[in-house]
Amino acid sequence: MLKYFPLNKSTVTLKLPVFLAVILLLYSCNPAKYVPAESTLLAKSDVKIDNNKVRKSDIEPYIKQQPNKKIFGARFYLGLYNLSNIEKDRWPHGWLRDIGEEPVIYDPFSAGKSTEQLENYLFSKGYFNAEVSTDVFSRKQKTDVTYRIRTNEAYRIRDVIYDIKDENIRSLFFMDTINCLIKDNMIYDVDVMQKERVRLERFIKDLGFYSFSRDHIHFEVDSTVGQKQVDIYYEVRKFLRYSDNSRVVETDHQRYRLNNIYIYTSYDPRESLDRGDAYLEKQDTTYYKGYYFISDKEKHSVKPDVILQSLYIDPGDLYQLTNMEKSRDHLNSLQTFRLVNIGYNNPGITEGWDHSEKPLDCIVNLTPVVSQEYRIELEGTNSAGNLGGAVNLVYQNKNLFRGAERLNIKLKGAYEALPEQTTGSGSLQEYGFESSLTLPRFLLPFLEKESFIKKYNPKTVINAAYNYQKMPFYTRTVANASFGYNWKDGRFTKHSVNPLQMNLVKLPFIDPAYEQRIDTSSYLAFSYKDVFLLGGNYVYVFNNQNIKKSRDYWYIKTTGELAGNVMSLAYRAMGVGRSQDGSYEAFGQTFAQYVKADIDLRYNRTLNDVSSIVYRAFAGLGVPYGNSRAMPFEKQYFSGGANSIRAWQVRSLGPGSYTPVDSTFFNVTADVKLEFNVEYRFKLFWKLDGALFLDAGNIWTFYEDEDRPGAQFKMDKFYRDMALGTGAGLRFDLNFVVLRADLGMKLRDPQLPDKPRWIIQRRKMNFRNDFTLNISIGYPF
Repeated sequence: MLKYFPLNKSTVTLKLPVFLAVILLLYSCNPAKYVPAESTLLAKSDVKIDNNKVRKSDIEPYIKQQPNKKIFGARFYLGLYNLSNIEKDRWPHGWLRDIGEEPVIYDPFSAGKSTEQLENYLFSKGYFNAEVSTDVFSRKQKTDVTYRIRTNEAYRIRDVIYDIKDENIRSLFFMDTINCLIKDNMIYDVDVMQKERVRLERFIKDLGFYSFSRDHIHFEVDSTVGQKQVDIYYEVRKFLRYSDNSRVVETDHQRYRLNNIYIYTSYDPRESLDRGDAYLEKQDTTYYKGYYFISDKEKHSVKPDVILQSLYIDPGDLYQLTNMEKSRDHLNSLQTFRLVNIGYNNPGITEGWDHSEKPLDCIVNLTPVVSQEYRIELEGTNSAGNLGGAVNLVYQNKNLFRGAERLNIKLKGAYEALPEQTTGSGSLQEYGFESSLTLPRFLLPFLEKESFIKKYNPKTVINAAYNYQKMPFYTRTVANASFGYNWKDGRFTKHSVNPLQMNLVKLPFIDPAYEQRIDTSSYLAFSYKDVFLLGGNYVYVFNNQNIKKSRDYWYIKTTGELAGNVMSLAYRAMGVGRSQDGSYEAFGQTFAQYVKADIDLRYNRTLNDVSSIVYRAFAGLGVPYGNSRAMPFEKQYFSGGANSIRAWQVRSLGPGSYTPVDSTFFNVTADVKLEFNVEYRFKLFWKLDGALFLDAGNIWTFYEDEDRPGAQFKMDKFYRDMALGTGAGLRFDLNFVVLRADLGMKLRDPQLPDKPRWIIQRRKMNFRNDFTLNISIGYPF
């Protein structure tokens, strides 16, 4: 649940935070407080490189000493440390030292070791004659260190000489030299050679050589050929084994072919470890489609056919590392097994087996999750006297028909006391249920082939929900159902298609005074009508974020949606008459017809291990036409709130430069949305992170609305309608959830009637009207 409320003078007390900030800044400005008199603080460490082919970011990790971390130029963590008394251990002194960072004392020995490491790194990159020098400048107990790098000319690879000793691998190796990462005339690079070892290992393993590893791949470098060139001797060695007389002998690598595949569908690793062979002996074995299914249960936890469609390995196939990894990932994606482990053993040569290849038995151990789960979710907030809470009763079945089907049912109820300054009085009450059924396949006859399922890992998703909302001014019910498909296309790309979406929206009650208010705009009047929606959408998501690695990443989401076209064509073809207002009706109410598309771009740039900056851009457009004069209310865009322009309350900004007569109307929506956000995130201490942000954007109508002048989007003036807000926030990262509080401040308000629209040029800042505190869960984007 989210809370948004403007601030008044009693809400924010600036004296204490400002006082602490000043004290912290003073200590940060005296960083040498705990530096011994005979030592100096490492204030700066820099690298100067004369070659733009060597990136500074690649060099810096090899410098052993780095100065204390900074946030906006101040040594924040050192300041926390300096706030403590190092002669005292009781709170808060010990705590401040734990969350802070002790001063980094300049160490000449570490600087010398850094120089050696930089030379070694450059040598590994082909700069055999690189020169690294160190400039040290000390003053007032502070030392600046600059590492100056002169790379000189890099050594290049003149020739690659292959020495493939293994007869079985030689011909296969030369079939794939086009993909070799080591090329003639390229700069010598140890990292490229290591990547080549990994590449060749996978290539050879995928051809059946189970026992082959990168340890059999060796490189020798001859740098005596002159003219700053080297020759690379690329050697693939034979397999080493013990002979009958216990001597180590070299033999050719042999291929392995899968013999039997054993699938334990209810494997219990703890019981197997405790009971050993006795656990395996009590299992029952079923032979099905060439596979051995083993379980101690009366029925397998998951139907064998569902498991087989997730396996990329078959009896009689050559061993392939890639297919084993695909099988493991696909089985994990079913979300029905807590553990998935795939192993191999060599049963020895059996009668009738081709002695040119070795047999390999595959053992697939599957540990099921608990199939059914009940839980109660409680949510609540209490901010500035505004109470809100929600209760969700959730039931989940992760293997409904023993086919890895996932059923989710949620019953929910929510209550929120709305602030008087926005509604006068009253509350929001919400009740309803949500249900979804996910099937690990496409429910389409021509796409049910096993090859398609294995390639794209598709899922069919069926949703149904009903929601009852009681607002101070109106009551609304929303019933919806959808049928669609999800599938993956590579590691980072997901697709979702919902060819069938149905929404039935009714407003059984509207307060007469509120109805009179919205009737002042024909757009709003049509937005608050009962409506039936029949359409579909497509969603594309690209996300190359790697949770295990801290690096830059992109998130791109595009959505396209159509509604009402099929029904409109069908009604016209059948000659169905129109209602009195000139529209077609279905189930006694007008059906919606529109097209909608939007794109959400996010780029996360990691600056260092304590800070990052996130950029976001959003653009959306909805166009009602044909049977609709306005977009359905739930399909319209809004601005403001915890995940939008945070200086404005949710649904309070826009449209365009229109200035509403009634400033208490906080339910503003429109057809067009532009939004741009920049957020600088940094770690503070303990589980507390900080953020500074800048938000810009607005919403507009697509068609001109005579009742709301200035609301229409126009290419020659939309930039003048952009709202601008800034602010700061705190994030409490509790590992399983992030609690967020953002304080937004208005800078430019497009709804001000006359220029200038920069608030600081018009009047003094007002806490009640120009600041908004948003309390929420999770990051804004």
